Amino acid sequence: MNTLTRSFTVLAIAALSSWAQAGTNTPNIDQREAHQQARIAEGANSGALTAKETQRLEREQARINTAEAKAKADGTVTHKERQKLHAIQDKASHDIHHAKHNGKVAGQ
Repeated sequence: MNTLTRSFTVLAIAALSSWAQAGTNTPNIDQREAHQQARIAEGANSGALTAKETQRLEREQARINTAEAKAKADGTVTHKERQKLHAIQDKASHDIHHAKHNGKVAGQ
């Protein structure tokens, strides 16, 4: 589990740093992504998240990254696209909280 968590964390950091270098115009969205990744990693390291929960949450983060890349593809992130990104990040935040506090513990 620990190796899996480290792998996800390394991939997330690499992805975020590459987007940061691209001159993103969505700093709040990027900051939330980084914070959510840190929450997932903390939950996985503490045992509050099972391996299956961690994988599900990581896939959700990947979908957010894909949606953000799609929004940026034309060079402009519209108000409507920002609203959609915030909405899916709100859901992801709720999912992270629920998974970390549902009583399931890694290794049991």
